[in-house]
Amino acid sequence: MSNPDTCCGIVPYFKVAPGKLAEFKALTLRFVEKTRSETGCAYYAFSFDGDSAAHCREGYDDAAAVLAHLENVGALLGEALAISEITRLEVHGPATEFDKLREPLAAFKPQFFALQAGGLRR
Repeated sequence: MSNPDTCCGIVPYFKVAPGKLAEFKALTLRFVEKTRSETGCAYYAFSFDGDSAAHCREGYDDAAAVLAHLENVGALLGEALAISEITRLEVHGPATEFDKLREPLAAFKPQFFALQAGGLRR
Protein backbone atom coordinates (compact mmCIF):
# COMPACT_ATOMS: atom_id res chain seq x y z
CA MET A 1 0.00 0.00 0.00
CA SER A 2 1.37 3.42 -0.92
CA ASN A 3 1.35 6.56 1.21
CA PRO A 4 -1.58 8.92 0.65
CA ASP A 5 -0.90 11.91 -1.59
CA THR A 6 -1.25 14.99 0.62
CA CYS A 7 0.31 17.46 -1.86
CA CYS A 8 -1.50 20.80 -2.05
CA GLY A 9 -1.10 23.16 -4.98
CA ILE A 10 -2.01 26.81 -4.50
CA VAL A 11 -2.80 28.72 -7.68
CA PRO A 12 -3.15 32.50 -7.20
CA TYR A 13 -3.64 34.86 -10.13
CA PHE A 14 -2.73 38.51 -9.63
CA LYS A 15 -3.76 41.66 -11.49
CA VAL A 16 -0.91 44.13 -11.09
CA ALA A 17 -1.75 47.83 -10.90
CA PRO A 18 -0.81 49.89 -13.97
CA GLY A 19 2.80 51.00 -13.88
CA LYS A 20 3.66 48.65 -11.00
CA LEU A 21 4.92 45.57 -12.86
CA ALA A 22 8.63 46.24 -12.21
CA GLU A 23 7.92 46.74 -8.51
CA PHE A 24 5.80 43.56 -8.42
CA LYS A 25 8.51 41.55 -10.19
CA ALA A 26 11.06 42.78 -7.65
CA LEU A 27 8.77 41.53 -4.88
CA THR A 28 8.50 38.12 -6.54
CA LEU A 29 12.28 37.69 -6.26
CA ARG A 30 11.97 38.35 -2.54
CA PHE A 31 9.10 35.83 -2.31
CA VAL A 32 11.23 33.16 -3.98
CA GLU A 33 14.22 33.86 -1.74
CA LYS A 34 12.08 33.74 1.41
CA THR A 35 10.38 30.52 0.28
CA ARG A 36 13.66 28.80 -0.62
CA SER A 37 14.24 27.64 2.98
CA GLU A 38 10.78 26.09 3.46
CA THR A 39 11.20 22.34 3.81
CA GLY A 40 7.58 21.58 2.84
CA CYS A 41 7.67 23.50 -0.45
CA ALA A 42 7.98 21.26 -3.51
CA TYR A 43 8.02 24.03 -6.13
CA TYR A 44 7.56 27.80 -6.29
CA ALA A 45 7.85 30.29 -9.16
CA PHE A 46 6.09 33.21 -10.78
CA SER A 47 4.99 33.60 -14.39
CA PHE A 48 3.61 36.59 -16.26
CA ASP A 49 1.23 37.36 -19.12
CA GLY A 50 1.76 40.85 -20.48
CA ASP A 51 2.20 43.78 -18.14
CA SER A 52 -0.62 43.20 -15.66
CA ALA A 53 -1.25 39.47 -15.12
CA ALA A 54 0.88 37.32 -12.82
CA HIS A 55 0.59 33.79 -11.51
CA CYS A 56 2.41 31.99 -8.72
CA ARG A 57 2.99 28.29 -9.33
CA GLU A 58 3.40 26.73 -5.91
CA GLY A 59 3.09 23.28 -4.38
CA TYR A 60 3.50 21.97 -0.85
CA ASP A 61 3.76 18.62 0.88
CA ASP A 62 0.46 19.16 2.69
CA ALA A 63 -1.86 21.80 4.18
CA ALA A 64 0.47 22.34 7.15
CA ALA A 65 3.25 23.34 4.74
CA VAL A 66 0.86 25.77 3.00
CA LEU A 67 0.08 27.40 6.34
CA ALA A 68 3.79 27.59 7.24
CA HIS A 69 4.43 29.29 3.89
CA LEU A 70 1.66 31.84 4.43
CA GLU A 71 3.12 32.71 7.82
CA ASN A 72 6.61 32.99 6.33
CA VAL A 73 5.61 35.34 3.48
CA GLY A 74 2.76 37.22 5.19
CA ALA A 75 4.50 40.61 5.23
CA LEU A 76 5.58 40.26 1.58
CA LEU A 77 2.05 39.29 0.58
CA GLY A 78 0.83 42.50 2.21
CA GLU A 79 3.31 44.48 0.11
CA ALA A 80 2.21 42.66 -3.05
CA LEU A 81 -1.47 43.29 -2.33
CA ALA A 82 -0.76 47.02 -2.02
CA ILE A 83 0.09 47.07 -5.77
CA SER A 84 -1.99 44.15 -7.02
CA GLU A 85 -5.07 42.12 -6.31
CA ILE A 86 -5.69 38.40 -6.31
CA THR A 87 -8.33 37.88 -8.97
CA ARG A 88 -8.58 34.12 -8.53
CA LEU A 89 -7.28 31.56 -6.08
CA GLU A 90 -7.44 27.83 -6.68
CA VAL A 91 -6.42 25.15 -4.22
CA HIS A 92 -5.69 21.69 -5.64
CA GLY A 93 -5.20 18.66 -3.45
CA PRO A 94 -6.86 15.90 -1.49
CA ALA A 95 -10.19 16.88 0.06
CA THR A 96 -8.89 15.65 3.43
CA GLU A 97 -6.48 18.63 3.52
CA PHE A 98 -9.05 21.31 2.63
CA ASP A 99 -10.58 21.77 6.09
CA LYS A 100 -7.20 22.98 7.36
CA LEU A 101 -7.11 25.69 4.65
CA ARG A 102 -10.69 26.93 4.35
CA GLU A 103 -10.61 29.43 7.22
CA PRO A 104 -7.04 30.77 6.71
CA LEU A 105 -7.71 31.35 2.99
CA ALA A 106 -11.35 32.49 3.29
CA ALA A 107 -10.59 36.17 2.60
CA PHE A 108 -9.34 35.20 -0.88
CA LYS A 109 -12.52 33.23 -1.71
CA PRO A 110 -10.64 30.18 -3.04
CA GLN A 111 -12.08 27.51 -5.27
CA PHE A 112 -11.14 24.02 -4.04
CA PHE A 113 -10.38 21.26 -6.55
CA ALA A 114 -10.30 17.78 -4.96
CA LEU A 115 -7.95 15.19 -6.42
CA GLN A 116 -9.59 12.19 -7.96
CA ALA A 117 -8.30 8.88 -6.59
CA GLY A 118 -6.00 6.84 -8.80
CA GLY A 119 -3.64 9.58 -9.94
CA LEU A 120 0.12 9.32 -10.26
CA ARG A 121 2.70 11.04 -8.07
CA ARG A 122 6.39 10.18 -8.18
